[in-house]
Amino acid sequence: MDFNFSDEQTMIRDSLARLLRDQYDFDTRRKVVSSESGWRPEMWQQFAELGLLAAPFSEEDGGLGGGSIDSMVIMEEFGKALVVEPYVPTIVCAGGFLKHAGTPEQKSEHLEAIIGGERVFAFAYAEPRGRYDLNDLETTAKKDGDAYTLNGHKAVVVGAPWASHLIVTARTSGDRRDKDGISVFIVEKDAKGVTTRDYPTVDGRRASEVYFENVSVPAGNLIGEEGKALPLIERIVDEATVAICAEAMGAMGVAHKQTVEYSKQRKQFGIAIGKFQVLQHRMVDMFMEHEQSISMTYMATLKLDEDEVTRKKAVSAAKVRIGQGGRFVGQEAIQIHGGMGMTDELAVGHYFKRLTMIDSEYGNVDYHMRRYSRLSGDDQAMAAE
Repeated sequence: MDFNFSDEQTMIRDSLARLLRDQYDFDTRRKVVSSESGWRPEMWQQFAELGLLAAPFSEEDGGLGGGSIDSMVIMEEFGKALVVEPYVPTIVCAGGFLKHAGTPEQKSEHLEAIIGGERVFAFAYAEPRGRYDLNDLETTAKKDGDAYTLNGHKAVVVGAPWASHLIVTARTSGDRRDKDGISVFIVEKDAKGVTTRDYPTVDGRRASEVYFENVSVPAGNLIGEEGKALPLIERIVDEATVAICAEAMGAMGVAHKQTVEYSKQRKQFGIAIGKFQVLQHRMVDMFMEHEQSISMTYMATLKLDEDEVTRKKAVSAAKVRIGQGGRFVGQEAIQIHGGMGMTDELAVGHYFKRLTMIDSEYGNVDYHMRRYSRLSGDDQAMAAE
């Protein structure tokens, strides 16, 4: 198996790294996340000009012909700089729905605008009582002539304050936890009946509580087949999970590097603390956690196009490793830096916060361990048959 990146992927990585080094340093990021808007639309346009928003899409859809590996390369660099712009909600999630199940009309209307940086999406799937179960939905969409009437509440919709459109999961039939009867819709955020409550998250991003009250959605905004969307939703969430695993790879690497550098400068008893053997062992453990996380993320990325069980097992295994590794690296970085590690002025505390949040996104360690165990049991049952 060839683990080398293509020339195009290497070029994307190098160009993005230079851009972020020049225009996304830590002090600049702090000012951006504390500003009223919380992001830079002009930076999003620069991402579009670099081809980052086009990279994962096929040439037929107006993209550069890449895929999940290209997204992984981009997300790792984003993780190094703690980029807050909504790449995963817009490109991985909304773009994924359109790429896998969008009609030619939907692709024509939305993909060109997404790739050009003119349209931003947010993925409204989580609900207050749903936890991580994608089929636990109380938001409903009732057919009404040539439209659907949408009612419900979506929680912690990341990137929604900046979005022009939403991708919304809703129940078109069945009971609250049924696997059938789930559909996906494109909804304009300024549509009549859509209200939001915006707020900052602990890791510097922005999110919204989104409420739908008798929102009329044209039937042409339905993505895929009515009532049969759960497998598609699970695939997109798996792709988004792997993308944030790649982001965690980048964040862990920087947190480890900054900790090693700090240990060479900070002195106790006239000696740099990096000379203490116990701290050297802890920093080696941080390095090992980071390397193992890289391997698992690579594996999961390469298996995204495999059969459903293989894909889900690979994604869950990677998310468990990332959750455990990210927690360890973040906590050790804070411990070695001491109390100042959690101050707003020091970058390492921001990496710790982002790694902590990544653990809870799209299913935490406990959830994915249970999913992996259940899928492994399914494999054994199939083998017995």
